[in-house]
Amino acid sequence: MVSQKVTIKNPTGLHLRPAGILCKEAMQFKSLITFKFNDTTANAKSVLSVLGACVKSGDEIEFFCDGEDEEEALKSLVEAVESGLGE
Repeated sequence: MVSQKVTIKNPTGLHLRPAGILCKEAMQFKSLITFKFNDTTANAKSVLSVLGACVKSGDEIEFFCDGEDEEEALKSLVEAVESGLGE
């Protein structure tokens, strides 16, 4: 299992469009991908789970990837968040 913290940079946080982009990115990998925000753990492959975490701009989340392609998954998701998730 690998993990890394990242700060949400897009100005509106993880609303529907960036949450969808994050999920689409996560679904490319076989690994179990979750993230933790405050006391909430969300499944990064579920749009409803991501939206339910209520992550705002400037919040820090920690990704956890566990599986055969965990390293690539973590790298890809961190890059996606750092690039603003399409915004």
